[in-house]
Amino acid sequence: MKKVCIVTGTRAEYGLLKPVIDKVYHSDLLELQLVVTGMHLSTEFGLTYKEIEEDGYPITSKVEMLLGSDTPVGITKSMGVAMIGFADCFDQNKPDIVVILGDRYEMLAAASAAMIARIPIAHIHGGELTEGIIDEAIRHSITKMSHIHFTTVEEYRKRVIQLGESPSTVYNLGALGVENAKKVNLLPKEELENMIGFQFHFPTIMVTYHPVTLEKTFAQKQFEEILDVIDRHKEISVIFTKANADTDGRIINEMIDEYVNLNKDRCRGYTSLGQKKYLSALQFCDAVVGNSSSGIIEVPSFKIPTVNIGDRQKGRARAESVIDCGNGGEQIDAALMKALSDEFRDKISGIKNPYEGEKTSEKIVEIISKRVYEGIDIRKKFYDIEVGV
Repeated sequence: MKKVCIVTGTRAEYGLLKPVIDKVYHSDLLELQLVVTGMHLSTEFGLTYKEIEEDGYPITSKVEMLLGSDTPVGITKSMGVAMIGFADCFDQNKPDIVVILGDRYEMLAAASAAMIARIPIAHIHGGELTEGIIDEAIRHSITKMSHIHFTTVEEYRKRVIQLGESPSTVYNLGALGVENAKKVNLLPKEELENMIGFQFHFPTIMVTYHPVTLEKTFAQKQFEEILDVIDRHKEISVIFTKANADTDGRIINEMIDEYVNLNKDRCRGYTSLGQKKYLSALQFCDAVVGNSSSGIIEVPSFKIPTVNIGDRQKGRARAESVIDCGNGGEQIDAALMKALSDEFRDKISGIKNPYEGEKTSEKIVEIISKRVYEGIDIRKKFYDIEVGV
């Protein structure tokens, strides 16, 4: 059996990868090697590797990497620790292919170690644009290290080819997150409320805001603007999902804790809801506010508005349900009021999500299995396209 190593470092990423993990785990042709790292192993972020174990998937290796600092220096050192850990992990487990999703710095360390170990890489979610964060450069770097590419829209497939990857290695299959949203058995309202200790009232919004890592020292100021807007509307109930382990992420999480403590009657903050509870909550929310990729990719499938703040997701394809606005309080307020209006909600009731595919996870596993049994030549030629001058 061919050994397929899947790497996961965050709760959100594991939720996306779960159907792929499940299909590899139950395959008669493939052996699952599941490697957890990053926030999964952090007490601060909820030790979410336990959720993986509760789901019944055996963890092959744990690669410790997070240091106690979310500064640029701390994150760079964490990447160095991760490189050492992945080098040992891949040497011990000897996978036939490594599967990586996305563009976080943990994945850059994993891809670099796999490349040096001459292990083929399959990359999910390449070709996308997020101009406000370092993930932009990381994503394209991982693309150049990878041998199989799974993109979510045709525009992104073309961009991966533009980066010099052979069209025969690039597959546009839609987004795993959208497949999950359509297939997960969502929790009924009362059961969910009891599980998370929150009552859904009209209107309820979900707020997820991550630092914009290419901007310096603005995390606190930007999130203050969001909290000021929320404070103007005492009639709105709020679910906060906390920031990832990015530069200045702790600043945002501390601000969430402080605000929730002062507004317990209508606000709750969560380090990790997990995929099922997160998707279940979306069905009862009236809008999503912030700058997460989920607001662009998964949320439109629920036919609810997304208020997308700032430049973090600038460049991504988006549905008509996404309202883009600046970081200023007045801009956020205007966008939020538009999102909650009956007129806008009626307008987006029939929208199509551009990230929707068909049997995404099944096709990913089929292609990986086929290619790994055929044998993947890690020597890559640069695929040239004609470019107008």
